[in-house]
Amino acid sequence: MALPLIAVVGRPNVGKSTLFNKLIGQRLSIVEDTPGVTRDRIYSKCEWRNKEFMLVDTGGIEPRTDDVILAQMRRQAQLAIERADAIILVTDLRSGVTATDADVANMLLKSGKPVVLCVNKCDSLGEPPMEFYEFYNLGLGDPVAVSAAHGHGTGDLLDACFEHLDFEKEEEYSEDYIKVAIIGKPNVGKSSLINCISGEDRAIVSDIAGTTRDSTDTVIENEFGKYVFIDTAGIRRHNKVEEAIERYSVLRAYMAVDRSDVCVIMIDATQGFTEQDSKVAGYAHEQGKACIIAVNKWDAVEDKTDKTMNEHLEKLKIDFSFMPYAPFIFISAKTGQRVVKLYEMINRVASMNAMRISTGVLNDLLAYATSRVQPPSDKGKRLRIFYMTQASTKPPTFVCFCNKAELFHFSYQRYLENQIREQFGMEGTPIKMIVRERGDK
Repeated sequence: MALPLIAVVGRPNVGKSTLFNKLIGQRLSIVEDTPGVTRDRIYSKCEWRNKEFMLVDTGGIEPRTDDVILAQMRRQAQLAIERADAIILVTDLRSGVTATDADVANMLLKSGKPVVLCVNKCDSLGEPPMEFYEFYNLGLGDPVAVSAAHGHGTGDLLDACFEHLDFEKEEEYSEDYIKVAIIGKPNVGKSSLINCISGEDRAIVSDIAGTTRDSTDTVIENEFGKYVFIDTAGIRRHNKVEEAIERYSVLRAYMAVDRSDVCVIMIDATQGFTEQDSKVAGYAHEQGKACIIAVNKWDAVEDKTDKTMNEHLEKLKIDFSFMPYAPFIFISAKTGQRVVKLYEMINRVASMNAMRISTGVLNDLLAYATSRVQPPSDKGKRLRIFYMTQASTKPPTFVCFCNKAELFHFSYQRYLENQIREQFGMEGTPIKMIVRERGDK
């Protein structure tokens, strides 16, 4: 289910990024007294009242400006507003209501989205000062007094936002559908693959990098099953992302990964592996998604022999060593070569990502694995693993209860992970291991 999205907006230098960092509990946004520091959107998961939602930080809005960068930042913020389920408008108590605040408030009122008015820099506890009541003039209802620097009032702010969020919102597609995000850097053939799969010109195809601005869904039902293919804009290196709309496209690509079950990571066979491919794949890996690496434009590789594919495969396995579980497929979206095989692979990795193993079977495997390779010891103290259980799926997450967590070396975790893969397959899915000492909750 797609998580609700809250956008943090406001004019420059009112403390949006400070508030964003305080809400997510880490320093992710750049904080500086210079207006306009946040130019790209920052996007992060957040939790309140045991419920998760997404929070997006935007650049400051200057409704009336001829400055190119500020105009682009305004466009970014507008695009984030269109996608958001609720909006936090941040204002500054010290500077009072400005003409820009009024313009931004009018823009938000026209959007029709629910808006929570945050008056930042109310640093003293107790009753807010008289200047606070001036913000009622913006016509956005009761303002919430907040100190982003100290954290005062942030709970009240999130409570006000929660009144507008629907956490029971049904997923637009039933569980029968496997949601597949087609991701990769620009111009690797993502839209061409969608067109090949759907048998029609569903997406705009062009040799110009960055043609796809948004995520588009293509629903396919065939003899292999039911699928939703999400075509995303290419994810570039941040210093190459110059156009404001394209910055937003990167955010949408990450959001497409978040709502997918399977990620097809496309790379260009004619160019080989690049640093950007590792970033794209790394995000899908971190999110625990089932992954397939599709090597596209195989028809364009010249002077192929019967050994060419194996040579490419061995090199790519080294390049993608951080996700050794991911299977490879060599395709041509242009000619349709091996594209049909992609369905079977998608089904297989999706089922592995959602696999559940009983505790009894897991502990039989644990007994065998620990007898075969003794757990590590340090200074005469040996690691003892009492039992293992599966906590969740997507990705399969296993919890090991032991006598001393610090003895549970990373290499032994990797050994147990390999034993699970050897026994149950687990192709195409990352595995998460959590270590708990006995007595831990």
